Amino acid sequence: MKFNSKADMDLNQSFALLKQKLATAADHFDQELKKIRTGRAHPGMVDSLMVEVYGQNMPIRACAAISTPEPQLLQIAPFDASNLDAISSAISKDTSLGLNPVDDGRVIRIQIPPLTTETRQQMVKLLHGKVEESMVAVRQIRHEILKKAEAAEKQKQIGKSDLERLEKQIDEAVAEQKTKLEAKTAAKEKEILTV
Repeated sequence: MKFNSKADMDLNQSFALLKQKLATAADHFDQELKKIRTGRAHPGMVDSLMVEVYGQNMPIRACAAISTPEPQLLQIAPFDASNLDAISSAISKDTSLGLNPVDDGRVIRIQIPPLTTETRQQMVKLLHGKVEESMVAVRQIRHEILKKAEAAEKQKQIGKSDLERLEKQIDEAVAEQKTKLEAKTAAKEKEILTV
């Protein structure tokens, strides 16, 4: 979108802000997808876990290496062996994960149980809840940017045609975001339901 006046440049900045906020919302959705269990082990399952080590809370990735040596096995190797109990305890206490860590004095192994049909359906429900949260965020971003543009038009800083052009571009960006979300959701749902 090319603009000539200062007001038009403000609209250009508003559109750039929209793109930035949509990208942030997409990143957040991607992080939420990683947390949803599919019956297979992946390091993203514990990414959000905070561990109390050295008298402070730290992300688990800052104090341990996480790997998946087998499809159903998550392995966590602390950088400092003295943190083994703290990491194991943090995993056990986080009921949302529903994981049972077993340590051998050097590494923590977590066997990921296969999902039952009922659990798979619950994961799909959770997935659709995350999608709806993301779409609400996208709609709020759209509303915020449109509100700024409409205010500029009411104050005669931009013309009606500029507003209509911006509205069209905003709607295209939102539609593109929705299409990407739907594709990611379909892929994740297939992954969850695949036995």
